[in-house]
Amino acid sequence: MHLRVTFVAAARSSSLLAERFEDDRPLDQAGWDEVQRAAPELVPLAAAELRYCSPTPRSRATGDALGYAPLAQPALRDCDMGRWRGFTLGEAMAREPSAVDAWLSDPRSAPHGGESLLSFVSRVGGWLDTRPADDGSRIVAVAEPSVVRAALVYALKAQPSTYWNIDVRPLSTVTLIGTNGRWNLRLEAVPQRA
Repeated sequence: MHLRVTFVAAARSSSLLAERFEDDRPLDQAGWDEVQRAAPELVPLAAAELRYCSPTPRSRATGDALGYAPLAQPALRDCDMGRWRGFTLGEAMAREPSAVDAWLSDPRSAPHGGESLLSFVSRVGGWLDTRPADDGSRIVAVAEPSVVRAALVYALKAQPSTYWNIDVRPLSTVTLIGTNGRWNLRLEAVPQRA
């Protein structure tokens, strides 16, 4: 029995350069505009039997705007960044350069007092592995780009450092097929418009 879990990265709430750790801001106007442009491609995912989202305002708003009416899942929350919550990477680096270096190089470290990268990936993977295992079930989950990256690292059984090499753009999708620790990445063709 296999599941089909499609992750949709939440629309943006700020420019990429202004992104902050555990940013709880709602969608900005550019994010709303992006959702409207992407809706024709993403609305059909609302047919999934189960629809979830990260508990962040922008993930909820993205899911609601696409008609998913998603159920918030605490396990799909962003990485707990401890005392760096609300900082940009540049701000954290300016305050604690050696701590940021340790965090970026050692997936077990959590110098910010929050969650390590390894714990974050494991939490998201645990969520994946506990989804209902009905043959053919389709699930859509709107989540922060960081959560999508963590899901990919877990599903592919990649080294945790791979996390830093995955770029997840707002409103991009990725589909995982499998169940309980056995996941495959599925890349699908974009439908051709007439």
